[in-house]
Amino acid sequence: MTKFTSFSYFLLFTFCLVTFQNAHSQNDFLVGDALPDAPELTARGSYGVGVQTLNLVNKDQLDVLSITEGKGTNYDRPITVEIWYPATIPDGVKEIEIYTQVLGRNGAEGRPVTPFTFKGRALRDAKIISNQGKFPLVILSHGYVGSRFLFTYLAENLASKGYVVVSIDHTDSTYKDAAHFTSTLANRSLDQLFVLSEIERLSAASNDSFLANLVDTSRTGLVGYSMGGYGGLNTCGAGYSDGALDFFKSMTGGSDALDSRGMSNESYKSSADPDKITAFVALAPWGMANGVWDAEGLAGLKTPTLFVAGSEDDISGYEKGIKAIYEGSLNSDRYLLTYVNARHNVAPNPPVEATMMEGLHIDEYLRYADSVWDMRRINNINQHFITAFLGIHLKGMDYQEYLNVEPDANTGNWKGFKPRTSIGMELLHAAPKSE
Repeated sequence: MTKFTSFSYFLLFTFCLVTFQNAHSQNDFLVGDALPDAPELTARGSYGVGVQTLNLVNKDQLDVLSITEGKGTNYDRPITVEIWYPATIPDGVKEIEIYTQVLGRNGAEGRPVTPFTFKGRALRDAKIISNQGKFPLVILSHGYVGSRFLFTYLAENLASKGYVVVSIDHTDSTYKDAAHFTSTLANRSLDQLFVLSEIERLSAASNDSFLANLVDTSRTGLVGYSMGGYGGLNTCGAGYSDGALDFFKSMTGGSDALDSRGMSNESYKSSADPDKITAFVALAPWGMANGVWDAEGLAGLKTPTLFVAGSEDDISGYEKGIKAIYEGSLNSDRYLLTYVNARHNVAPNPPVEATMMEGLHIDEYLRYADSVWDMRRINNINQHFITAFLGIHLKGMDYQEYLNVEPDANTGNWKGFKPRTSIGMELLHAAPKSE
């Protein structure tokens, strides 16, 4: 076994730093780029990345915000999605996109909605690669509040590795249109299922969409953060508890709008679509500490799942929250990656200059930052493990060795990590109960 000396570590650091500087000498360091200590599978893939926006409409849906005394009206629910895909980048054209995001929160006193921009590594409306068959689908679902641009670092990275990535703007749940929490509770899983259905329709050979013949929806991964994880668990078979349904009724004057997603509802199992979603990544999923699931509900999750959490999560909870979901999902082949001492923000892009303005409300910074961990480091590690997990389940790639590591990162070097950099994390694994 090679013994590293202090001089060896110095040479290794120098090599990494020079490589990093050379790689980014012509461009700014952008959201999602690999730090010198990034693990192996963080690196971008071989494909160029294109990006387009689609405005979808889910017709004749219950307008949860219209509910009074338990009853509401229907409307055509708008859903905007951003789509990243493998693309051909013309010679001499920079693979750069400027995203427009906002700070603040609609309706929150003292937190006005303020636009800001940041750069990513994608090209707007780039030509689709059309001669390599269909690509697996990955759906991204943000938290409350959030946006479809909350984790561009992951979307661009996965698209460069041969995935079509669709990120949802959940109506009533973004910075721009944040509304009463009941809309998010009722619509999150429904939005995910609708988007999956729409992408399947648009990718049919007979469709004139740019997605025609591009997407293989039989190989779909779902990535949900916070409320996106809440909805994703339900989408993948974990029906809500009777207590959660009663809580929703108490908030809406008796509405049964959430009943169709309850584990005790016979129609729920047929409306969930866990067979098409072959892999699920739940980043800090909300709800367990609030009684959203019971043992029966969690037993309904059979989709292979990678949970990601901060051990000090004060929004979703850890021991009685995310870890309890992991432990209770007895019928899923599952992993739990824990960032020790991190809080809730284990998914977003890192803070950019706009989030550091003097006098800005602290919550705007903390939407994108952790008080212990460097978010760029978390982003890189997420890229690494999600690449491994989705690669196994959506592409049949031989990445298992990256997940078969000692639980405690401090006890040795994890596969794919540079020497001395696998520290401060834990990775647990549990096989399905039937095995």
